Amino acid sequence: MSLTANWSYPTAIKFGAGRIGELPAACAQAGIKRPLLVTDRGLAGLPITARTLDILEAAGLGRALFGEVDPNPNEKNLDAGVAAYKAGGHDGVIAFGGGSGLDLGKMVAFMAGQTRPVWDFEDIGDWWTRADADAIAPIIAVPTTAGTGSEVGRASVITNSETHAKKIIFHPKVLPSVVICDPELTVGMPKFITAGTGLDAFAHCVEAFSSPFYHPMSQGIALEGMRLVKEYLPRAYADGADLEARAQMMSAAAMGATAFQKGLGAIHAMSHPIGAHFNTHHGTTNAVCMPAVLAFNGPAIAERFAAAAAYLGIAGGLDGFRAFVQEFNDSLGIPRKLSELGVTEESIPELVKGAIIDPSCGGNPVALTEENLTALFHAAL
Repeated sequence: MSLTANWSYPTAIKFGAGRIGELPAACAQAGIKRPLLVTDRGLAGLPITARTLDILEAAGLGRALFGEVDPNPNEKNLDAGVAAYKAGGHDGVIAFGGGSGLDLGKMVAFMAGQTRPVWDFEDIGDWWTRADADAIAPIIAVPTTAGTGSEVGRASVITNSETHAKKIIFHPKVLPSVVICDPELTVGMPKFITAGTGLDAFAHCVEAFSSPFYHPMSQGIALEGMRLVKEYLPRAYADGADLEARAQMMSAAAMGATAFQKGLGAIHAMSHPIGAHFNTHHGTTNAVCMPAVLAFNGPAIAERFAAAAAYLGIAGGLDGFRAFVQEFNDSLGIPRKLSELGVTEESIPELVKGAIIDPSCGGNPVALTEENLTALFHAAL
């Protein structure tokens, strides 16, 4: 079976090994003549980034790079990116990298033409309608990890550097118009990033599947996404050059982000403030929180996870699924406790304050309160 395809769900996706070579055609498709490539500090100096800039330069598209993006991007990164975009006279963004590079790149394209501050577009009610939609620059997304799925998302997570709160900024036109999913770009990922990003995709699928809202399409995508991670993440972790495993994980990442239109839950509500306060890796944090959240949500999700477990070849219904998740985490070198990520008991009241106002709370199958979130943080600590 050839793992090369063109998809148009939820946006135009060029999927397959070596397809980064089609980046100039993607620029033409998106109407971009002077692209700014936005990525994180870690990727900015790596060979895959230089090679991508070479491809752009050879096609007469310049080689403009903005690489000052932190692992948990904030409004200062965004302001610097917008300044670079304007100074260079750019007409579109190539968002390149993992979640941080993709999220910040999307926001540079979004904010370059806006007059209001970014916080005015938080994912609350119809705040997105405040934006000047015509001023949003075209976006091409090129993921280099297989986890967040931000390449197929209509939002970005930006940390407020003063309050340490992670805010979700949403607009329908932030969905990239063209995505290049080239699994060869993920081959150099270190083991711990392969594990953490892969488990981020898994968490997206688990939480979408757990969400009480009605969205059968997302439910089906979440279930198959879990299967792909279960089967292929161990292979990608064991052998980073296993291109089939890398490709299947890249699919699972896009599927997780497509599925969570149905909702996220307590895993993400906990993970967002932890990442903002302790600068932890998002996917790894999700993975550490997952066993405690599955136990907490148990009564509300037991029936549907019994069906999921059967499909995934896991015996024992929800209990079997929970045991699998813990063993899966262990096999991928994930810590068992939040304390191993640096989270302290004294920080829990502050983390609860952040979690209870996180938009992910609304998708949890059991209503979240300050009391039960406090208990959850203690259980995961």
